Amino acid sequence: MKKLYNKLDKKLLLIILLFTIFGLVMVFSASSISAVLFYKVESSYFFKKQAFVAIIMWIIGLFFIIRIPTSKYKYLVKAYFYIILIVLALIFTYGSIINGAKSWFKIGPITIQPSEFLKSALILYFGVFYEKIILKKEFNSNKIYVPIAFGVIGFGLVAIQPDLGTAIIIAGILGLLVIFMPIKSKGYNLLKKSGIVLCFLLVLFVALSGNLLTEEQMDRLNFKSPCTRYTEKTGYQVCNGFIAISNGGLFGKGLGNSTQKYLYLPEAHTDFIFPIIVEEIGVLGAAVVLLMYIVLLFRLLKISKEASTIRGSIIAYGTFCYITIHLAINLLGILALIPLTGVPVPFLSYGGSFLMNVLLLMFVNERIAIETNIHKENQMIRSI
Repeated sequence: MKKLYNKLDKKLLLIILLFTIFGLVMVFSASSISAVLFYKVESSYFFKKQAFVAIIMWIIGLFFIIRIPTSKYKYLVKAYFYIILIVLALIFTYGSIINGAKSWFKIGPITIQPSEFLKSALILYFGVFYEKIILKKEFNSNKIYVPIAFGVIGFGLVAIQPDLGTAIIIAGILGLLVIFMPIKSKGYNLLKKSGIVLCFLLVLFVALSGNLLTEEQMDRLNFKSPCTRYTEKTGYQVCNGFIAISNGGLFGKGLGNSTQKYLYLPEAHTDFIFPIIVEEIGVLGAAVVLLMYIVLLFRLLKISKEASTIRGSIIAYGTFCYITIHLAINLLGILALIPLTGVPVPFLSYGGSFLMNVLLLMFVNERIAIETNIHKENQMIRSI
C-alpha cells in the first residue's frame, strides 16, 4: 500500500487537498449569514453538508479509487453511464423543480443532481470506449459514433429540463473530447470532422432553444452593463458581484469580513462565491487561487500526455476540459462578459453532487498517474 501511495502525483494531490480545505472555509464564510437569515437554519448548515461529502469522497478516493486498476473500468463505466441516462429520463416524472429547472431528485434530506454525474460518466465512457476502438482498429461508423450518440442524448435530456448551464458544459466536454482527443490514428480524422459539425449543431441548438427556457433563464441572456439594470435580477446579482470585487481591493477585508454576503449577493455560496473570495482575500489572494488552478490544469495535461494507456490519456484530458470549461463560464459570467448560467466553481462552490464528481475524477487521475509510474518503473527494470 505504501508503494502505491509513493507513485501518486503528489503535487496534484496537494493542490486537491488545499482546494478542498479552502473551499470548505469559503463555503462556511459565504453561507453563514444567508443560512441564518434566509434559509432559517444554523450558520454551519451548508458547511457541514459540504464537509460530509468532502470527507466521504476523500476516504473513497484514497482507499478505493486509487487502488482499482483502470483496466477494470470497462466492466463498470458502461453501466454507470447508461444508469445516469435512465435516471435523467426518470427525472421528468419524479424530479423536483429548483430555480426553474427540473434537475433534482429529493430523497429525504438529500438532494441529488443527476446531470452532474453525467459529466464524469461521459468522460470515463469516452476513455474506455475509444481505447477499445483504437486498439482493435474498428473505425467504422457503426462503432465510432456510439459514444457521441449517447452523449447527445444526455445533452438533450439536460437541455429540456431546462438546465442551460449544465447543457452547455456537457456540449463543451463532448465537443472538445471529440475534436482534440489525445490519440493518433488515421481513423480518427473522420471522428474529428464529425465532432466539428456536432459542436456547431449543439451551439445552434442552444442558440435557438429560447422556447425551452423559462422566463428567468431568458432574462439571463441580457447580461451587458449590469449596474445600469440594478433593479433586474441578473443586473442586481452581477452588479453586487462587482461591488464585492471592488470592496476587496488588493489585500481584501479578511476572511469572514465580506459585507456583500449579508443577502446583498444572492446565492453567494454557490456560483457567486468567487466575488466573495476576492472581497475577503483581495485581488492578490484571488490571483494565487487562479494560479493554483493553472498548476492543477497543467498537472492534468501532464498526466494525459504521459499516460501509459489510451483510456488514461482520454480521461485525464476530459477532466482538464471539465475543469477549464467550468472556470471559464463562471468567471466570464460574474464579469458580465457572457450570460449567467449558474455554473459553480470547481472545489469552491457549494454543491454536493458537483464536489463529489470533481473529487471522483481527481482520484481517477491519481490512479492514472500511479499506473503511468508503474509502467515507467517496469520499463526501466526490463532495460537493465
